[in-house]
Amino acid sequence: MEVKNKIQVQILNAFVDNDKGGNPAGVVLNADNLTDKQMLEIAGKVGLSETAFVSKSNQADFKLDFFTPNRRIAHCGHATVATFSYLKQLGLVKNDNTSKETVDGNRDIKLIGDLAFMEQLEPKYVDVSHRKNEILKSLNIEEKDLLPNAEIQLVNTGNSFILIPVKSTEILENIIPNNEMIIELSDEFDLIGFYPFTTNIQNKNRDASTRMFGPRYEIWEEAGTGMAAGPLACYLHDKMNIKKERFLIQQGEFMKEPSPSLIIVDLKIKNNKILGLMAGGKGTVQKQFNIEIS
Repeated sequence: MEVKNKIQVQILNAFVDNDKGGNPAGVVLNADNLTDKQMLEIAGKVGLSETAFVSKSNQADFKLDFFTPNRRIAHCGHATVATFSYLKQLGLVKNDNTSKETVDGNRDIKLIGDLAFMEQLEPKYVDVSHRKNEILKSLNIEEKDLLPNAEIQLVNTGNSFILIPVKSTEILENIIPNNEMIIELSDEFDLIGFYPFTTNIQNKNRDASTRMFGPRYEIWEEAGTGMAAGPLACYLHDKMNIKKERFLIQQGEFMKEPSPSLIIVDLKIKNNKILGLMAGGKGTVQKQFNIEIS
């Protein structure tokens, strides 16, 4: 008779905006004895874009493994925010400065009140202009829909995203992604996904509104993506010459089931050069349940 193990999963919404909306992530504590195969199975049964698995670390305060329903992912902003918000609520984080170990190295975590911030690296920019027509076609938009004097750009601060600047929230809302084309381009450039955005928004207290499509990882659309908001803040500073150190990025409002999210990005700048950044927001506990695995 096959023995089943029960694994407790917490669901938290990260990047909530005024305690509403946000992006749900799974969090599993005490994951030291779980194999990669078991973590992938759990993530598939949780069914959210990402689930974080927390275990002991010899290099940092905590070790975090991230899985989408179909594969491992090196970093995940909203699952990190969810995890450290939960660890703080449990009293397991004693200081405002803590850290996580990942398969891609260690990252600093900063806690400010109810907010959790994750360190990202200085931006790397890659020219993708030779694939511009295919990128536009994959989102069912045209050249005339783009912001003038703002190029489509691949940006990496730990994960790679292609950023697509569009003229208006109407264009952003009406994007219809071609998942097959996005997967093909994501494989070519080793992307997490596409991050179309606009800076022409009604809320003057926000810097940009965005959407995120990551079908390569079975993320059909995501409500809040910290690892994409970081690259976007760098792009706004470096490429669009918006010389600020804090950017407020909203996401999720144009999903089929809207879930407005707010991602705060603080850039670390010296002599007008971005040396790194902290991206974060607030996480709130939604529910918990058990999953059975072999």
